[in-house]
Amino acid sequence: MTVNTYDNFEFAWEWKLSAKGNNGVKYFILQERKATVGHEYQMIDDITVKDAFSSNASFYLVVKPSKDKPNKPMGQWNRSRIVVQSNHVEHWLNGAKVLEYECGSPEVMNQVLKTKFKSYPGFGEKVSGHILLTDHKDPCWYRNIKIREFK
Repeated sequence: MTVNTYDNFEFAWEWKLSAKGNNGVKYFILQERKATVGHEYQMIDDITVKDAFSSNASFYLVVKPSKDKPNKPMGQWNRSRIVVQSNHVEHWLNGAKVLEYECGSPEVMNQVLKTKFKSYPGFGEKVSGHILLTDHKDPCWYRNIKIREFK
């Protein structure tokens, strides 16, 4: 987890997972929640996924990525980016924008109510928080991790 918190930023990284792997990058992590709960860029082998809300490059359980996203087979390097400017958030995969949403929008907040995150007040809204590489015990490799703050 980052030491600093981030408000408006670009987080870019390369990653690969083993077959049937599951991992992610969480952002907007707040210490007050006393849990590593935040918006998550899902990294998962879509072969194992039954629901687009938890598919590769989704905002886990909240926003689906585009159906034509440029997935690479597990075991190959992928490039991902999260871009946050004001309330606007974008997820990118291998050079393509695969989803965008507005923090606090009715669409986001209504979907949050259908998830396990509904018990966290303010989840889905814009906050300044930490960024975290998750560990779901599946082999996962990261490289070329970069954070750029927007002022």
